Amino acid sequence: MAKKPSRGKGASGRGLRDLRTRVRTARGRKLSSTRWLERQLNDPYVKRAKADGYRGRAAYKILELDDKYRFLTPGARVVDLGCAPGGWCQVAVERVNALGQKKGKAQGRVLGIDLQEVDPIPGAEIHQLDFMADGADERVKEWLGGKADVVMSDMAAAASGHKQTDHLRIMALCEAAAHLAFDVLEEGGTFIAKVLAGGAEGDLQKLLKQKFTRVANVKPPASRADSSEKYVVATGFRG
Repeated sequence: MAKKPSRGKGASGRGLRDLRTRVRTARGRKLSSTRWLERQLNDPYVKRAKADGYRGRAAYKILELDDKYRFLTPGARVVDLGCAPGGWCQVAVERVNALGQKKGKAQGRVLGIDLQEVDPIPGAEIHQLDFMADGADERVKEWLGGKADVVMSDMAAAASGHKQTDHLRIMALCEAAAHLAFDVLEEGGTFIAKVLAGGAEGDLQKLLKQKFTRVANVKPPASRADSSEKYVVATGFRG
């Protein structure tokens, strides 16, 4: 009688390999930090960002938003508020042709603004500035040599651990970014900003609908499913 073929470890329940990278909790590291690190190590967008040379997975959020709404066009002048670490600027440089590498296409401008120093990004002009300071809008227009076609923001306030407080803080940032956009955008321009779901978005939505012809709320695929973040995309600035 022929022997049955033996079952290797790969066929047994205990022998199946878990392809996820698991991180052991180190002394002094909180469990929440360990979970965050494990999620980062297993996030396909994090791995793609490293392979594609982007400074973070957030680059794919603006890529996916632009694929849908087409606001980063060659020749566009872009202001990225709270631009650190620089992934959104990198995408904007490519798409608006800020380096002039796309022959026959208009050359755009990308202006990155942040409170902290940001490592240089080829094709982008980075400035250290509090965009909520008096006169910030005039400085932005001076640096651009005119008005902007796009104002975008992926800013988030430092997390407090209290969901409603974090929601109010990021909404305050978003509203401040919107008011700067009203001052620096060309007619027909676009405003994009991150918000958190939480019930205080109504006033911002009402304001944006007065200023833009179309306002959409979008959760791009690159935004983690367990995150309450979404993006407001306002197009057709009325001037």
